[in-house]
Amino acid sequence: MSLTRRQFNAKLGQAAAVAAAFGIPSVALGNKKAKIVVVGGGAGGATAAKYIAKDAADTLEVILIEPATTYITCFHSNLVLGGVKTLDEISHTYDRLASAYGLKHIQKRAKSIDRTARRVTLDDGTAVDYDALVLSPGVDLKYDSVPGWGKEHEEVMPHAWKAGPQTLLLKSKLDAVPDGGVILMLAPPNPYRCPPGPYERVSMMAHTLKRAGKTKCKIVILDPKEKFSKQALFMEGWDKHYPGMVEWLSKDIYDGIENVDPATNTVATGFETYKNAALVNVIPAQMAGSIARDAGLANETGFCPINPDTMQSALDPNIYIVGDACISGDMPKSAFAANSQAKVAAASVRAQFVGSKSFPARYQNICWSMIDSDDSIKVGGRYVAKDGKISSIEDFVSKTGEDASVRKMTQTENMGWYEGITADIFL
Repeated sequence: MSLTRRQFNAKLGQAAAVAAAFGIPSVALGNKKAKIVVVGGGAGGATAAKYIAKDAADTLEVILIEPATTYITCFHSNLVLGGVKTLDEISHTYDRLASAYGLKHIQKRAKSIDRTARRVTLDDGTAVDYDALVLSPGVDLKYDSVPGWGKEHEEVMPHAWKAGPQTLLLKSKLDAVPDGGVILMLAPPNPYRCPPGPYERVSMMAHTLKRAGKTKCKIVILDPKEKFSKQALFMEGWDKHYPGMVEWLSKDIYDGIENVDPATNTVATGFETYKNAALVNVIPAQMAGSIARDAGLANETGFCPINPDTMQSALDPNIYIVGDACISGDMPKSAFAANSQAKVAAASVRAQFVGSKSFPARYQNICWSMIDSDDSIKVGGRYVAKDGKISSIEDFVSKTGEDASVRKMTQTENMGWYEGITADIFL
């Protein structure tokens, strides 16, 4: 039986209605490939793009929108400060993702998202439509969260919480600290990227100073938190390797930051004023990247709620949000966590658009922190979707008083993990 064009269009419309009712993507009705767009090429975004393209063969069109040609990992950037690694050793390109897995890399910045039209607008005014969007924008810094300090001061009082030029700037300032100089770190409030990160940084700063014979230096941590990740382990390590060099103060001791003066490297607290510090490292409060917030995907916390079974946005099922920008329940904001979340999102996308089998979401994370040469510690756990969030079902942490051989093995794990995860993301 032949159909007129009107009859054909009517049949197609009926099929589309049925597809919508049963949650079948409309692109599945024809030969057109579903278009999966990934914004952000960090640990979460690059992993999602790779695993969607790798495991969906030729059935999906995968586009990675990331302006950089090289990604410098925030994880292990503290080791650059410690002189353990170079910036080149933590830099990775996207070349392999495009050549091996057939995804398209658009080297432009995603400017905005039109959720109704399912469209991403780029900084040059062009647009990319999507059937599903994976969003991994990382964090933005709250430049107004520290009185007297703002974006215009980050060259004088660097944050180095986004790896690259800021890392090298902080390293150069650290190397210029004279023996006996005072370094101030203004630690961030929860939640923030990499919970043990500030304290590993302090360890690597002390490591560099000690190697240079500058053991009269002092690093003072002004922390708005009452406790921090792996606290007993770090404090034990500082006493062992850097006696007298590190002082940690919680907010109830220093009574809050009243003002910083970048012109004189002075920090005034409710308890004491630190004048003319040799170096001030300000790590401010954080929030989800602006593209997610501007699209209405964040809640009052500044971060993005998600469905823990799939990593889909709780506010838009056509968008998946992975990595530091999401509200990840019991999971910390880490590279390992972002990589794990991205694989759950990738599996959900493949199940929706390719019909591959889906499994209950499983997550894992381990964070290693280097305290000194051959002395690293770790914390980690396994997680499932439970009680409306990503919930911990098992956790572990290094123990105080561990034998030196255990810590040396943990450091070997640390370096091996980095090679493994960066290969998993970029190769």
